[in-house]
Order: sequence, then C-alpha cells, then structure tokens
Amino acid sequence: MDEYLPLRDVVFKTLRQAILKGELEPGERLMEIQLAERLGVSRTPIREAIRKLELEGLVLMIPRKGAEVARISESNLRDVLEVRRSLEELAIDLACQRMTGEELEALRITEDAFAQAIKEGDAMKIAQLDEQYHESIYSSTKNQKLVQILNNLREQMYRYRLEYIKDGDKHQILVVEHEQILKALRLRHVQEAKMAIREHIDNQEITILKNLKEQESLRGKGV
Repeated sequence: MDEYLPLRDVVFKTLRQAILKGELEPGERLMEIQLAERLGVSRTPIREAIRKLELEGLVLMIPRKGAEVARISESNLRDVLEVRRSLEELAIDLACQRMTGEELEALRITEDAFAQAIKEGDAMKIAQLDEQYHESIYSSTKNQKLVQILNNLREQMYRYRLEYIKDGDKHQILVVEHEQILKALRLRHVQEAKMAIREHIDNQEITILKNLKEQESLRGKGV
C-alpha cells in the first residue's frame, strides 16, 4: 500500500486494481467484513471505496444482496473500444511519421518478450507486455495530450485486455498482429499500420463479445 495516500484512497486503489486485473471476478460478492480483514482496515474505508467503484461502473449494488463486481457489459465494451480504436489510429499515424530508429528497436524487443510470454502462457505477463507494446507506440507520437488521454483510458482497457488474453486460441493471432503493426511502422506505411491496428482491436471486440454471450448462455442454464 502507498504510505503517502490517505487510507480511503489506498483501499479504493487496491480494490480497483483487483477488479481490473480479475483478482475479484465479475459477479463476485464484495463482503465488507472479509475485505476489511484482508486489507487490515476498518469497514469505513471499504464502504467508501465500494461507493466510488459503483460510480465508476465497476461495482453494482443489488437490493437485499449488497455489492458485487460488475460484469463486463456489451455496451460498455463497445464504448471503450470505439474510443480506443479512433485514438490508436491517430497514434499509429503519428508514430509512422515520428518514431525513431531507437524506438522501433525498443518496440521490436518488447514484441520478442511478448512472443516469449505467449509461449510461457503467463496471462498477467502477456497483458503487461501487450500494454507496454502499445504504450511504446503512444510515446513515439511525441504528442503528450494524446498520450495523456490514452493513459486515462488504459485502466478501463486493461480489464478487456485480460479478458481477451484468457482465450488461448487467440495467442498466436496476437503475435502475428503485433508483427504486422511493427512491419508497417518500419516501412512508414500509414494506411497499412492503421488497418493493422484496426484489425487488432476489432478482433479483440469480436472475441470478448463471443465470450460474453457464452457466459450469459451458461448463466441462463444455471451452470
């Protein structure tokens, strides 16, 4: 825990990260007493954190039941990826024009580490390196306002990134997509790079929506 933050902010940040990383799963009950014991705090900052998480849409308050982690909704997924798609197309356009040779090499090294993480099958490591790969592209735009906006969206995207990575059948596709993006950046082919990043995000949306529908079907059958 960050000793420089007020306790309520530390608790909020801790619970928020646990939800975004999937440590607290969609539909899981948030029991104040258990969470307080787990974090070594009183129930008051837990209650305050849950209220803030509800405002962010990460927690739902169910009448006569209490708080639970919000499930990923189709509408929210589409909203987030719609914004991400437009911003990343702008980022890739600027990166094609401004990325230096050193930055291209750093991106290649990240891509190699990502491919190795895929082989090892470590979901958290895969997600972190995927995030690092995209952040390298963002920083190469040299546009601090764009980087700031994308970073503000990053934590919301992280939840979907992890959900996508859970599908092992898509791992090799991810590697190929990263390679295509890197190739287009090397060649400074703006349209090819934009097409590659668009396909990358479209595939994420298709896969997560498919998984959501399967989960809803299983819940409907009481599984």
